[in-house]
Amino acid sequence: MFALSTILTLASATFAIASPDLVDRRSFHIKDGANHTVFEHAATGATLSFVPNSGICETTPGVNQYSGYISVGKNMSMWFWFFEARNSPSTAPLAMWLNGGPGCSSMIGLFQENGPCTFNHVSGSTPVLNPHSWNNFANMLYVDQPIGTGFSFGTDDATSTVTAAPFVWKLLQAFYAHFPTYENRKFGLFTESYGGHYGPEFAFYFESQNAAIDKGKVSGVKIPLVALGINNGWFDSILQYKAYIDYSLTNPYRPLIKSSQATSLLMTYNRYCLPELNTCSSSGTDAACKNADDTCFGTIAGPIQTDSDFDVYDLRASSQDPFPPKTYVSYLQDPTIQSKIGAQQVFQECPDPPYYKFVNTGDISRSFISTLSTVIQSGIQVLIWAGDADWICNIAGVQAAISRLQFAQSAEFNSKPLVPYTVGGAHGGVFKTAGNLSFLNVFRAGHEVPAYQPDLSLQAFVQTLSQQPLSST
Repeated sequence: MFALSTILTLASATFAIASPDLVDRRSFHIKDGANHTVFEHAATGATLSFVPNSGICETTPGVNQYSGYISVGKNMSMWFWFFEARNSPSTAPLAMWLNGGPGCSSMIGLFQENGPCTFNHVSGSTPVLNPHSWNNFANMLYVDQPIGTGFSFGTDDATSTVTAAPFVWKLLQAFYAHFPTYENRKFGLFTESYGGHYGPEFAFYFESQNAAIDKGKVSGVKIPLVALGINNGWFDSILQYKAYIDYSLTNPYRPLIKSSQATSLLMTYNRYCLPELNTCSSSGTDAACKNADDTCFGTIAGPIQTDSDFDVYDLRASSQDPFPPKTYVSYLQDPTIQSKIGAQQVFQECPDPPYYKFVNTGDISRSFISTLSTVIQSGIQVLIWAGDADWICNIAGVQAAISRLQFAQSAEFNSKPLVPYTVGGAHGGVFKTAGNLSFLNVFRAGHEVPAYQPDLSLQAFVQTLSQQPLSST
């Protein structure tokens, strides 16, 4: 908005297939009427336990899906839900989707944004197929991380963006081991919100691990990262706390504050917030960075929210009438649905414990602009986009952040004007591109861009994962 052991113990029928090399092991179990596959990966010590083809969410004939857990450490069960592409799954690329928070479930993206099913425009307790699902083009992997988020459970050792990255890498290693057909597919990482931290750091870590594998320093499968997409990301607190003031006054929909309030808030920002953020940047200590965020929220973001009745994820709406609807939460908390998909934990959309572990290390205040610059310099295709009605990670802050990126074409990028972005001739936003970086301002969209502009979002996703700059159609 930011029990694998249980499966084995309670299984009513169990049999195993011995691996001929006696390294990796597979077994099959039945629990609550659902078939579970268990794969023990010797190289990483990880265990996968999942339900194939549950019939939940993706009901397109012939499209396979797998939902369950991958152990990424001792007593650390990370939830994943994987959907094969609806078209040409044997050759389609692989993409991972991560929601932000920190500590928010990626089931948000699956059910509210770009997954195979949705409640967005229907009533009732059952989702319908999403014709604009991103698995129209790619094999899609949704992951609840860090541990404690969504359906994931166990010991949570991730206390920052940097410490979270290795666990996601290990998940992918185990995933590739059981689904080796995807090892050499083009891979894209797509995320939003706190993904302004996750995206740069996770991409950087994947590429660093690839280099270490090449040098023989790390044993593992290289992740063929070709694309990174981040919508409405939180990249840099210095720039984005100030942007709360600018955007609240000059956004394209309605002013949330008066010009006199903006002047007063700017003085407060310069007097209290900015010095604390500079101290965080210079000292790097957890205490300084946590204090900076506490100060800035208390003096800038908090007062703006208090003085106005609006949904921070879509300022056009009241805080009492949010879109997209939360119907999916009660759906996933239904014990029958949980049994069918292999979930061993009651679903929690954005629980407090993972969030506060990041807060207490001051992670929110740490800038990832330099890391993102390094990732862009590596040559992968990067899309930074934002819905223009989002307040929490607003377009003004995103634009301020990308203007500080350093790469070969950064001067060209910053000097370029924004031009219309069309989908089948329909004007959906404005964009610019230089080198391997594209920026897209999406009109009439809140925080969860694909929920508001599904046609445009699918087109932008396909172009980016195809390693192409954005272009109108």
